[in-house]
Formats: sequence, structure tokens, C-alpha cells
Amino acid sequence: MQKNFNDFSMQEALRLAKTDAGQQLLALMQQQNGDQLKQAMDHAAAGNYRQASDALSALLASPQAQALIKQLGGK
Repeated sequence: MQKNFNDFSMQEALRLAKTDAGQQLLALMQQQNGDQLKQAMDHAAAGNYRQASDALSALLASPQAQALIKQLGGK
């Protein structure tokens, strides 16, 4: 069963961010468009999860990001 965005806990996000693939994904998103990543983080901090998700979608669409996401999903 696939989790939706609302099922994703901050604790789980922090755990994934500490992995090698998570660090690579964060660096890739920063490199691709750091302003868009900051905007997504600001939306999430304000509780605007739909806008945060929309802002991240473009950053996560690249083949490199998709490969890292697959690595994270296997953990």
C-alpha cells in the first residue's frame, strides 16, 4: 500500500534525509533550483502541504531524482 503525503511523518522524513540517497537527493534539488526548494519548505512549514507538494513535484521529476527516490523507497 502506498503512503500519501499526509501519512509521511517528520520523523520519517528526518530519517530518510540522513541516508546517503537522501543527502544526494537534497543536494540535487538544491543544485536544480534552490529557490524552489526553499519555497516548498516554506509552504510546508506554514502548513500548506498541497503547495509544498506542487513545488517539489518539478524538482523530483528528473531521472536522477527518480533513481534516488527508488533507493529511498527500498529502505
